[in-house]
Amino acid sequence: MTKLTLGAHPYLLGFDQLERLVERNAKSENGYPPYNIESTGENAFRITLAVAGFRDEDLSITLEDRQLLIRGRQSEDESDRVFLHRGIAARQFQRSFVLADGVEVTGARLENGLLHVDLRRSVPEAVVRRIEISRG
Repeated sequence: MTKLTLGAHPYLLGFDQLERLVERNAKSENGYPPYNIESTGENAFRITLAVAGFRDEDLSITLEDRQLLIRGRQSEDESDRVFLHRGIAARQFQRSFVLADGVEVTGARLENGLLHVDLRRSVPEAVVRRIEISRG
């Protein structure tokens, strides 16, 4: 039996890259750091990541080919601290989100251990174009 994938469906032309992006993101999920995605308006969204212990300079946000990539890496503490118990993780992370066409990052801020990334979807105007049929 042949598996019919999203990119191979006859009504969905040109969506094969979307299928690859979904598969890549599904493989990279590890649960850290936890995050929320919320609607903040009709065409506005916010991604909030819990990044307690990270400073502005420990975080990077990049957008490449519709993929929003948020990375965190804490610098090593130079002091001679001796931990009797270390339960607060100081590990690096990478979270990625695939953005639809027309979704733009409008800003980011770090507040009380939470990183907020604001997004806005621009609604394109509907365009109807008539295609002429040539005689061959």
